[in-house]
Amino acid sequence: MGASILHITNGDSTTNYLKSLQFSGEFITWREMLCEGKTTTDVGSESFWKNRFQFLKSSYNVSKKKFIDYTLKEYRALCNKKDHTEIVLWFEYDLFCQINMIAVLSWLKRYRKGYHISLVCSGKVGKSKKMFSLVDLNENQIQNHFTKRISLTDDDIAYADYIWQLYCSDSPLRLETFYKIKSNSPFQYLASAIGMHLKRFPSVENGLNEVENRILNTAAKKLPKSKDKLVGELLKQNDYGFGDIQYANSINELKSLFSSFNPIKISKKGKQVLENQINYYAHLRNDNSYLGGTKKYSFLHYNKANKLLQITS
Repeated sequence: MGASILHITNGDSTTNYLKSLQFSGEFITWREMLCEGKTTTDVGSESFWKNRFQFLKSSYNVSKKKFIDYTLKEYRALCNKKDHTEIVLWFEYDLFCQINMIAVLSWLKRYRKGYHISLVCSGKVGKSKKMFSLVDLNENQIQNHFTKRISLTDDDIAYADYIWQLYCSDSPLRLETFYKIKSNSPFQYLASAIGMHLKRFPSVENGLNEVENRILNTAAKKLPKSKDKLVGELLKQNDYGFGDIQYANSINELKSLFSSFNPIKISKKGKQVLENQINYYAHLRNDNSYLGGTKKYSFLHYNKANKLLQITS
């Protein structure tokens, strides 16, 4: 583990864990959540960050100071690091991480052309059915992941960049057509993550997307005693990689489908929506809500055919 390595990690927990294991090299923590809110292809540009701040401020009440201190300062530090012989990316299997990963690779393609770039990606370990985050791995496992890291070719990086371009486009239909094509991709979790992304468009059946339906289903089946307990249950099945604030935000958007949050109780209307007796699309529609570069409510996901439909009127 040479000192000329630059590690770009998926979050502070991973950075702190690797440092505690005395991985040498320098560290940059990618502090973004590009799976939510509008994104544009020009990662790192002034307009890109302006866009991201507007979303984080409006959706999560993030102050300008916090955005600068937490995200922009770390990004500027990345811009200044140009002398490493290898850049190692540390990301995980879930949607949250995979979208951040392809954005970082798009930036690297543009600003670090010709550098040796490699990838450590956690998920499956041995025959275990559990999917592992990086901090779930013990010292031997994470050392093994590092030793077996994948060196990315120019074609691999170009592929990730292309998926990012499609993710940021104003229509997800090309992404839907293309994302499964490259069967020999080193990004073994990217196709499943993109598949989950496409299910975040509202369903034809009841107007709720996969995440929103999961929230109602979990509330109905687990009967948690509070909103925090409901969030805790959702975090247990977290293939999306969302944090507690993301789930809490989604729950709040569905509050009219709950009759109580202490304990959790779904309203009569909520049960009807869950049973596909009522379509809730019109109540949730928001023209300022984006998934990547696409307006969330301009497309519907048809679950039975696993296919997207464009709304033309």
